[in-house]
Amino acid sequence: MRITVLGGGNGSFAAAGDFALQGHEVRLWRRDAAMVEAHRQARSRVTVRDARGRRETELALVTTDIAAAIKDAELVLCPAPAFAQADIAKALAPHLTDRQVVFLPPATFGSFIFAKAAHDAGNRAELAFAETGTLPWLARKHGPFEVAITVRAKHLPTGVFPLAASDHALDVIGKAFPGVITSCGDALSGALMNAGPIIHPPLIVMNAGPIEHFERWDIHKEGTQGAIRRVTDALDAERIAVRAALDYGAPHFPLADHYAKEGPEWMYGRGSHDRLTDSGDWRERIVLREHRYMREDLRVGLSFLTSVARLAGAATPLATAFLAIGGAICGGNFLEGGRTLAGLGLGDLDRDALQRLLKGGFA
Repeated sequence: MRITVLGGGNGSFAAAGDFALQGHEVRLWRRDAAMVEAHRQARSRVTVRDARGRRETELALVTTDIAAAIKDAELVLCPAPAFAQADIAKALAPHLTDRQVVFLPPATFGSFIFAKAAHDAGNRAELAFAETGTLPWLARKHGPFEVAITVRAKHLPTGVFPLAASDHALDVIGKAFPGVITSCGDALSGALMNAGPIIHPPLIVMNAGPIEHFERWDIHKEGTQGAIRRVTDALDAERIAVRAALDYGAPHFPLADHYAKEGPEWMYGRGSHDRLTDSGDWRERIVLREHRYMREDLRVGLSFLTSVARLAGAATPLATAFLAIGGAICGGNFLEGGRTLAGLGLGDLDRDALQRLLKGGFA
């Protein structure tokens, strides 16, 4: 199938390389013209390193032209950070055509941002926007055009906007991820599967001292101690309580399953945490004020969770506390701004009206 990948980060290169190795026609769009030209000079090749060794593959197109990148594509995949979504959505919006599916893994309700951008641009094509709970690959770039993939997801619970387009969207996404995609309902349910705002805020806040002390620090290894795991489980209980208050049913993919040696498999399957820490790829220099775990998972992710919790009538004391502490660490106020239902233009909707929008879309 024809797949377009948007972005130039770890997830985008993992996607582009993995899809191309599977025989799909892959186009890569990114905004950095100098890097695009360098990639073309390197014959548009991506090197993938994984358990099978080191393999090279060639992309069909590498471009800064988003219209050319998505022309006739069945699936458009955008694993860019949440704080980049609005700009990318605006650039993409006029060019989408009937039956195309935009998949954001994960997104913090970014599927709605992309759908609204298309609607606001006057695009009335029959489109579907979807998101899931985690990036399909645990991956890190090892050079400008080389990516190491440590783990591939085994379960990706996926929500679709509008829900009425779910069958078509899941069918298209399932061709790219055979046997991995399962429906979790609408896009808000998909957004509330996002693991990043649960696992990363405790790790980056509760490890702030050693992060600033050591040149490099693996928060998933030395930073994942019993006390932090207990806080993570309590924060995850707030997420699940919000899902339950909105009548989203199980499975909720509790983060505890990511670390467990038995019981239900989490999104990355059994033993993924050990493979992640054994790889050494997450031993890195972290600048607290700049890192994606702080800017995206904490500020954007938890502000969204607390906003939805208010609509659902659920308490989120830990999420609120992490927003306050994270803001203090960064010298700001994360309790204001961020991503909220009001900021997305949904603040005037009650639960019933929001559910109607999630099901039928803007029509």
